[in-house]
Amino acid sequence: MPAIRPRHLCSVAAALALTAAVPATTATAADSSAAALREVMFVGNNWDGTADVIKSSGDFGKIGRIDVIPDKDERMAEINADPIKWIYFMAIRNSVGEGHDQFVDDMYSTPDGRSVVVSRPSFADVVSLDLATGDVNWRFPVSGYRADHMAVSPDGKRVAVSASTSNTVHVLDIDTGRELGKFATGDKPHENIFTRDGKYIYNMAIGDVNTQTDAPWLDWTKGDRRITVVDATTYQQVKVIDMRPKLDALGLTDYSDAVRPAVFSPDESKLYFQVSFFNGFFEYDLATEKITRTKTLPKNPATSDDRTTFVNDSRHHGISMSPDGSKLCVAGTMDDYATVVNRTTLQEGPLVTASKPYWATVSGDGKSCVVSESGTDQVTAIDFATGRKQVSVPVGDHPQRVRLGHVEAGWTSPAAG
Repeated sequence: MPAIRPRHLCSVAAALALTAAVPATTATAADSSAAALREVMFVGNNWDGTADVIKSSGDFGKIGRIDVIPDKDERMAEINADPIKWIYFMAIRNSVGEGHDQFVDDMYSTPDGRSVVVSRPSFADVVSLDLATGDVNWRFPVSGYRADHMAVSPDGKRVAVSASTSNTVHVLDIDTGRELGKFATGDKPHENIFTRDGKYIYNMAIGDVNTQTDAPWLDWTKGDRRITVVDATTYQQVKVIDMRPKLDALGLTDYSDAVRPAVFSPDESKLYFQVSFFNGFFEYDLATEKITRTKTLPKNPATSDDRTTFVNDSRHHGISMSPDGSKLCVAGTMDDYATVVNRTTLQEGPLVTASKPYWATVSGDGKSCVVSESGTDQVTAIDFATGRKQVSVPVGDHPQRVRLGHVEAGWTSPAAG
């Protein structure tokens, strides 16, 4: 196991600067209360504080909308009464929030389709919302002052959430919000991924992405960036993957080792991941523990190479894979396009124009890649087979995470409170 580098001790000032849930079993005579479910996509509108619910394939038409901050007045009263919470709240707004509050980062529905669980960065919490009424079922305040990416276990019973300012991942019971365990990570935990068998959790710590010390020679200021692998039952660390020596071995000393969005191959032998500042991605072999291929994607001539202009250091942010493992879909965030890449040849397809695409996921039928265009407030579906755009659907302000999930058949938006 690679050695863990000493943790970078960030100053208080720097800190202040700051898989879809499985369907419920089919109703039977023994369980006549189980409701029929409809597969949907949840689109988190981060600056709106809403989530749009759209069809999971086909025309991706809008089905409804959820208010994910029904308790906003109560939360703001708490923040305004606590000077430290207020400082962090404002720091999030003025740094990673680009002048906006961050009200929804990630979301997953429960297996029964009755609730949706949402991480809310600016409120430093995770909440479960009743999809029928819009009410809060439970709330879990994370440690520290900001909640980030989540992941749901393959059985749909547990949700892992990154607490980005405390370098911690909390694992919660998805139905009750009770903490089942937690584990320490590198600096600023970000993406979480459960392995297919549910035995392990991979967490990617990305370091301080909201500082201006972006030049390669100042890379050391970004903190302890690594992948932490833990046992998903005991939450004990089993491995640390440090990409710094692996990149250096390839002569890529100027490349960041901050692993951003990532996706496993279907057999989980390979990990494909993006890093800060890079227009492209890497292929990593889990058995040999080596980077086996590097893919550089085209730059947009209109995009500045000045690293300080990249939103939260992420030139490209969003990667997914077709169910058969033959194609990758990449969101070229700062380069304003998305593209489908042949996994065998690593040849990209057409560059589909998209305005600051921030995430890439797979449609319910597995035929499309769906990217969130945070610059134009829409989601766009791209055909895996042809690499060409199929349709765009308007959503709320600054869509980011898009997740497959379920609602009860016949679901409509909760009445406004």
